[in-house]
Amino acid sequence: MNRHEVRDYSALPWVVFTDPQVAGVGLSEREAQAAGVDYETSVLPLSEVPRALVGRDTRGFIKLLRDPATDRLLGARIVAPEGGELVMELSLALRYEIPVSELARRFHPYLTWSEAVKLAALGFTKDVRQLSCCAV
Repeated sequence: MNRHEVRDYSALPWVVFTDPQVAGVGLSEREAQAAGVDYETSVLPLSEVPRALVGRDTRGFIKLLRDPATDRLLGARIVAPEGGELVMELSLALRYEIPVSELARRFHPYLTWSEAVKLAALGFTKDVRQLSCCAV
């Protein structure tokens, strides 16, 4: 890489190793508002994530921001016991412009933390509280 080449850090994931962990990628709501970016959010409490229920630790949430016109992910914030494990999929979705609806359609193994990403993505179009464990 040329030392004068501009690097793009817009999809750089980050994690704060607290308990629960705090992780994110892309824009926050505040940053989107300051930039005048149109966005909508889906917030999934961990009380709706089967893996969190089984582990008896439902502290936290996953928040996704997307562009409603393009269905592209703009950013994500995660507060969860293993939040750092979830941020890379979202980083790739942001970097490669994978539509949020595509994240919702992909198979995420039941009873894994990654299923939370799918559920949060589904939250833009469905009330995940109304779904059975196997209907997603």
